[in-house]
Amino acid sequence: MKPLIEIRDMNAADEYFVGTCTHTNESEEIDACASRRLAWLRNMRAKGLRVKVATLNGERAGFLYVIPVEFCPWGPLGHNLLVIPCLYVLNKGHGVGRALITAAEEEAKRQGRKALVTMGYRHDFWFMPASFFETNGFLPCQPRHSERSDAKDRPVLLWRVLDEHAEAPIPLTPDYRFTPMPGKVVIDLSWNTFCQTSGIEAQRVREVAAEFGDSVALNEYCADDRAVLIRHHIPRAIFINGHEIGWGYEAPKDGLREAIVQALRG
Repeated sequence: MKPLIEIRDMNAADEYFVGTCTHTNESEEIDACASRRLAWLRNMRAKGLRVKVATLNGERAGFLYVIPVEFCPWGPLGHNLLVIPCLYVLNKGHGVGRALITAAEEEAKRQGRKALVTMGYRHDFWFMPASFFETNGFLPCQPRHSERSDAKDRPVLLWRVLDEHAEAPIPLTPDYRFTPMPGKVVIDLSWNTFCQTSGIEAQRVREVAAEFGDSVALNEYCADDRAVLIRHHIPRAIFINGHEIGWGYEAPKDGLREAIVQALRG
């Protein structure tokens, strides 16, 4: 029997599934982050954000976010485009991802947007593979031959043009400048509410930094604030005394402590 795929806008019953990024009933930390994310998602609806939820034979199977480029804290920059910052499918191989892309295109047309935009990766990991989007009609905003040699570890800006007058998006170009503070370890934290990983990581950084009292100065830069994103072009990052640290997944507290201790020792 052919699988039945249905797509709908997120409803109240879907919120916990979406808010936890499918990690339901796993931890209080995830649930707390989900609460913050859902409040942000609800507030952004008036600005055009939509969450499309897919079901496969009646069971939730994935979701996709679309955000007008003018308000997307994940970037890129542009005008009259609709961004897909994240698409996640639990049950691959059934056409769920394709159905979500179709729903995103329909939403873009409904809002009068001229193109869909996303950032994919050329790695073998499951998250946002560029090859999937290219199979579904997206093209690189720059020629493939111009991609950096380490492109598999960097996002590739892709778009699916819906109107010939669409203007190509502009990728973020991080602008970070370290300002030392004598006698203190300086942590510069860039974060955003949309991304669960970023939200959890930011809270861990705050808690660990507080353990060191006045020895640590924490500067926060929230990309939810459009002026902050435009100024720094950094939606998620941790710098300790000017050196970026990261794990890909949420920064572990032990790793943060170790980095701070090393910085204190000079």
